Amino acid sequence: MAGGTASSHDAEKIALLEQQLRQAQKLTAMGELVSTTTHEFNNVLTTIINYAKLGLRQRDEPTRTKALEKILAAGQRAARITTGILGFARNRSAGQEPTDLARIVEDTLVLVERDFVKYRIALDKQLASVPPALANGNQIQQVLLNLLINARQAMPSGGQIVIKLSHDAAQNLVDLMVRDTGCGIPADKLPRIFDRFFSTKSGPDESGQGGSGLGLALCKDVMEAHGGRIRVESTPGKGTSFTLRLPAASVPAPVILTTAPIAAPAVPASSG
Repeated sequence: MAGGTASSHDAEKIALLEQQLRQAQKLTAMGELVSTTTHEFNNVLTTIINYAKLGLRQRDEPTRTKALEKILAAGQRAARITTGILGFARNRSAGQEPTDLARIVEDTLVLVERDFVKYRIALDKQLASVPPALANGNQIQQVLLNLLINARQAMPSGGQIVIKLSHDAAQNLVDLMVRDTGCGIPADKLPRIFDRFFSTKSGPDESGQGGSGLGLALCKDVMEAHGGRIRVESTPGKGTSFTLRLPAASVPAPVILTTAPIAAPAVPASSG
């Protein structure tokens, strides 16, 4: 009996530790994003300030119009960065709803754009028109961000990332794939990559990202909680592909109102 109590106590401690480590990982990711996006905001503000000065100095209409267009474009980029950060940080409920995965992709890419440029990562977006997925947008964004960071780390000397959206109509699933041209995962390690505390990395990279061994385990947990799954294919020296498979949200059939014809009143038969 005592052994059973001890075992239960140990399981509770492990569960608490995992919960604390998950929260720590999310806070670490937020710190990384703040560091990255602070630089981006400085670039945006510099653009806005310089073109505002140009517009104030110049009197001719074409120059002022160009300055205003540049200011507008920079402001819109700042708004996209803010949307991406808020989407990642917002404490939403665990509920799931019809979610536009293309929008999730775009919001997440804003957060890693500077890293992709810095590490010479080419991006190929293949976003087909797909039905909304039944998902928690915040959680799927975290999974996607994790996969994108992993893909970038697998290509320290540059490479390509393909992001593809497709719809499996037969199974009514929406597929979101992230494929890189990086170093790949050795065959003997591939079966364990979703295990907790297992990592193919020796530790965080130069930017401080990665190495906790929790990322892919959390990705798997999120996908299973969605009634979906995560699939991986990898070839050492050629790259790795992760595919998120999510249920498509069912769209209620439109209600068609019909009006039954009103029967004409019966004409009484003539008695004559």
